[in-house]
Amino acid sequence: MVSNRTTGPPEEADSLPYLIADASSSRLSLPFQVRLPVTIATGSIAGSVLGLSHGSQTSGLRFRAENAHKLPTSSTGWYLYHKSKNYHMMLGGIKEGLKMGSKVGFWVGSFFTIEEAIDQVRGGRADFFSSVVAGLSVAGGFSAWNRFPLVTAARTAKIGLLSGLAFGLAQDALGLAKGRRPFYIDFLTGPNAQEQVL
Repeated sequence: MVSNRTTGPPEEADSLPYLIADASSSRLSLPFQVRLPVTIATGSIAGSVLGLSHGSQTSGLRFRAENAHKLPTSSTGWYLYHKSKNYHMMLGGIKEGLKMGSKVGFWVGSFFTIEEAIDQVRGGRADFFSSVVAGLSVAGGFSAWNRFPLVTAARTAKIGLLSGLAFGLAQDALGLAKGRRPFYIDFLTGPNAQEQVL
């Protein structure tokens, strides 16, 4: 009796060649289905580390301020004071780390999603322009979410513009090193410039 069972689900087997073929022409040499979770995880980890550091330091200072009027007088009292302070620092650091990690992960995910959407709207052109638009969009959303005044929103937009430009040009340089020429190089040098060099 012959069994018609396969070793794995057909949708998994069909998606792997697509991901491998798509990787050579994608940003950072990763298809969007892989790039988005990787960048969100990286941003969340970085935000968690920063939040853990900031939250524990803030909690330690808050604990010192709240207990400045009743400092211990014995060595046992100081031991319990520092033990309590360390517990508050740890708890405050974990809370702030989770909060900051989720915020940074959200904004990083927004940046890469907007960047990919702009690439698709422009017919698959992956260049620095999409990164600049994504940087400005995320900066505008961040400013609106936090209700920044106009001066702070302008400074945030400038940081988003420069960050998007730098990241986009770095991605274009990486793509050029891997053989994917951005369209603006042909636009600036002319379509026959590469043939003349060869």
